[in-house]
Amino acid sequence: MKPPRIPPMLSTIVQAGLVAVDGVTFGELNACPVCGGPVSGYDTKKRVFAVIREGAEERTIRVVVKRFYCRRCDRIFNADEPFYPDTRIGSPVIDICLSLATIMPVSRTATWLDAMGVVVNRTSCRLYVREHAHAIPSSDLFGIRMPMSVVALSTLAARAGAASPISGADVLAACNYPYAGRVARNLPVPDGEHEEQDSSEEKIERNG
Repeated sequence: MKPPRIPPMLSTIVQAGLVAVDGVTFGELNACPVCGGPVSGYDTKKRVFAVIREGAEERTIRVVVKRFYCRRCDRIFNADEPFYPDTRIGSPVIDICLSLATIMPVSRTATWLDAMGVVVNRTSCRLYVREHAHAIPSSDLFGIRMPMSVVALSTLAARAGAASPISGADVLAACNYPYAGRVARNLPVPDGEHEEQDSSEEKIERNG
């Protein structure tokens, strides 16, 4: 099967929006999402937001997510972040899968993503469409339906500069946060680990 013909400008828009999130920190959580109790900083970790292809090389886009400890129920939660529940890649990438799946078989969505320079395997595409299917606000770009989250991120990228870097709040607004279905990342917190601490790269890899 021949690869789809994607307008180069569309690939540029998609990749620019994803790259703009590289290194952004998400560090806000007002209260425990389960019991409403007060929270304290626990640690930080890096999460993979997207993987794109630049020429012959792959580039991993990562974000920094702070975690919080609930002082009432002893659960640990991530800060507000642009990820759907129980997923390992940023919500805009999943939005692309969902948008494309409305105009083509799911089996072809990974091929179209690859043509845009976004790396997602077919199995993951099928899983995202099956587990997170919902209506995605979208717009036609060059005759192809694209999610508004990607369009909004691309707009942020075009406006950002050294004097006005992109913030976590900017990204969350672009990604139409909040999402339902939060789950605790750990339960409970081991004794003696209630203080805020920064994760090392080794700890990041262990925690996934």
